[in-house]
Amino acid sequence: MTVVDLFRLDGKVAVVTGASSGLGVAFAQALAEAGADVALGARRVERLAETAALVEGAGRRAISVGTDVANPDDCQRLVDETVAQLGRVDILVNNAGVGTAVPATRETPEQFRRVIDINLNGCYWMAQACGRVMGEGSSIINISSILGITTAGLPQAAYAASKAGLIGLTRDLAQQWTGRKGIRVNAIAPGFFTSEMTDEYPPGYLDAMTPRMIIPRKGDPAELAATVVFLASPAGGYITGQTLAVDGGLTIT
Repeated sequence: MTVVDLFRLDGKVAVVTGASSGLGVAFAQALAEAGADVALGARRVERLAETAALVEGAGRRAISVGTDVANPDDCQRLVDETVAQLGRVDILVNNAGVGTAVPATRETPEQFRRVIDINLNGCYWMAQACGRVMGEGSSIINISSILGITTAGLPQAAYAASKAGLIGLTRDLAQQWTGRKGIRVNAIAPGFFTSEMTDEYPPGYLDAMTPRMIIPRKGDPAELAATVVFLASPAGGYITGQTLAVDGGLTIT
């Protein structure tokens, strides 16, 4: 096996949440290009057809399942459908998430709970459902954020708390499952990548953040997707319980 072969995912089945737009689409397409069949989950199920077409265009199978990750029953149904139609689950990319920018003195309990329910609890329900059926050599990749590590000038208490919690969840699941079940669990903390979330930032915000980046630009979604493939594949086989910041160096400045 060559080094390049270590990045192949032939014969594997991946589940990607939040796959209807943005980074979730990039993740699904990259996993398919590396050889995996892909189960796509999102609340906006009507938009999953475009992602499925990209997966199938790479020569792989795709299924689409309407999924609200805040609902544990939806998470279990996504996993059950994946096993029924694609035969197994080897990879989970916990990508579904929402953001807010509400000042802490004005954020309502409902707003705060919604973010935690999707960004943190939803990742747990998905990991739990997948962990029951995954075999040795499987990989879970939680999409956290640099806001789980540092601050970035916006009032994002709920979002930051959810993403920091996801880093802690990653460590604990790795400790529980890697040695006993052979499931590696890692997190990625993206910096600023083009997505629906960055489209909602105030005018000039990203320009103001650029001086904090050693690589002074937004990331390309393909760069983040390549990191997902690395952690999902045998190339990342000796890595577990880690959070990898993909942020142009922002978190070290």
